[in-house]
Amino acid sequence: MSLLVRATDGTTRVDITPASAGWTYVGFEVLALQQRERRSTEGRELCVVVVEGRCEVRSEHGEWELGGRGDPWSGAPGAAYLPPRTEVEFEGDAEVALCWAPADGGAPARVLQPGAVEVRGRDTFERRIQNILMAGEAADSLLVTEVITPAGHWSSYPPHKHDRDAMPDESFLEETYYHRIAPAHGFGLQRVYTADGSLDESVAFRDRDTVLVPRGYHTVSAPPGYDLYYLNVMAGPQRAWAIANDPDHEWMLR
Repeated sequence: MSLLVRATDGTTRVDITPASAGWTYVGFEVLALQQRERRSTEGRELCVVVVEGRCEVRSEHGEWELGGRGDPWSGAPGAAYLPPRTEVEFEGDAEVALCWAPADGGAPARVLQPGAVEVRGRDTFERRIQNILMAGEAADSLLVTEVITPAGHWSSYPPHKHDRDAMPDESFLEETYYHRIAPAHGFGLQRVYTADGSLDESVAFRDRDTVLVPRGYHTVSAPPGYDLYYLNVMAGPQRAWAIANDPDHEWMLR
């Protein structure tokens, strides 16, 4: 199965389930809101991220107006967390990402306040990280963050992996990358590979495509002239982000 999931037209541009991805934990949707949409979290927790535009989120936990940025490069995201067994509806003029993972009790429903932007890497692998639902925010299994990579830079670099349940050295996390590109007619490159070569796939993604990372090292490149945004959704048996860098390329961090 290809790791590249192309965006489609219509209200639901992306619809990835554990069954369609061939894994256990992560589900991911992107809605281009044109009318009111409803979802039930059932036995899952949900992180709502307004990629661009403005959206009203209504549930038994409250009514929240989220977002407001014109595009993913223009400010912090609007985001919220909803626990299992919640009925929720969305309405507005917005592109909205729904990030799903299994949960038991979950955590309190709330609007997620953006933290400080972290600059990671240096030179042509410098990028900006905006954490949304990472270790500092309560959840059962979901981890969510977004990354801005300038044109001509590499990101998720050096290549790293998180495919072993071997804490504290490494955690097992499935992951999706939802990509946006400016200008939108551009492309980006992503490689996902294992040390033994059983998985080695390089893909050229377009604006609004998603790349699946079931296992292995992974890295992303933004061609000159095209700024890159991606939204990462991760989940696994333990809610921890512990990575192992590819030893062939870890010298870049010295």
